[in-house]
Amino acid sequence: MKNKESRVGNMAVRDEIIKTLEENRGTYLSGEQLAKKLSVSRAAVWKAIRKLQEDGFAIEGVNNKGYKLAEDTDVLSVQGTAKYLDVECPVRLEVFRCINSTNLALRERTQEEEGLVLAAMEQTNGLGRLGRSFMSPANTGIYFSILLKPQIANQEVTLLTTIAAVAVCEAIEKYTDKKPQIKWVNDIFIDSHKVCGILTQAAFQMENLDPEYVIVGIGINLYMPTEGFGKELENIAGSVLQEQSGDIKNKILAETLNRYFYYYKNFAKKEFIAEYKKRSLVLGKGIRVVTKDGERKATALDIDDMCHLLVEYEDGTRENLSTGEISIRLQ
Repeated sequence: MKNKESRVGNMAVRDEIIKTLEENRGTYLSGEQLAKKLSVSRAAVWKAIRKLQEDGFAIEGVNNKGYKLAEDTDVLSVQGTAKYLDVECPVRLEVFRCINSTNLALRERTQEEEGLVLAAMEQTNGLGRLGRSFMSPANTGIYFSILLKPQIANQEVTLLTTIAAVAVCEAIEKYTDKKPQIKWVNDIFIDSHKVCGILTQAAFQMENLDPEYVIVGIGINLYMPTEGFGKELENIAGSVLQEQSGDIKNKILAETLNRYFYYYKNFAKKEFIAEYKKRSLVLGKGIRVVTKDGERKATALDIDDMCHLLVEYEDGTRENLSTGEISIRLQ
């Protein structure tokens, strides 16, 4: 792990400064005010401001006025996200400038209590489904993983992915005019392009196969990378937004966590299933079911309370598909 930006409960001077500037976004605060509030020298304030500017924070400094965080700053931070988190959202958030993989990093910390969330502005080894990689370039997306210790049956673990898909959609809908849809089982699409992927990994107890811990990894492409997604993904991957929108990263991350933990807390009600179906990209459409044995054409008919996909093949036979080694493609 590298370039750790901040950690709740162990804030350095610059973490306190960005917290204060976030609370007063768009308003100038003098170096003297900041120094007095933090009980440090003005030189320490200046040094911390310079470091924050290097990290991408649009902090303006004006003689006789002081410093302010620009209204349109869009840098992921613990302090920026905290402003939008519900009081009852039980997360402990850590943000990194760059990390190999938030899922891999969280796997090293599964002894901690649930609710730990690791987020990054860039991943060098982002993980995707079925062993694929997930492209995670700097400053264009939000990449984060959630640690859970659920008291649910092992066959219900896949529903934690379902919750993630709904939570991401609801967050995007709250802060943009986009209408995301869910391609079974875990991809979010906008305008026929994938803008989010979800990877859920779990460990199970040997005695009863109950889940010991679950890690839900989510990667959201907010903006197009300067050089695009590359030839292999140019017709597949897309972004939520075409141009920068002030403070959207912190808002989307916070609202995704708010909605995720709402549904997680009320898991038994399974309210998220109806929301998932409402946003389905595949129901009523012709699809191709892809397994290791080949492809079959089918029509997607329904999604049940376990998020199994009911399909009807061309020969009239029906099957309930579960997640795993199955993929579907739209015809």
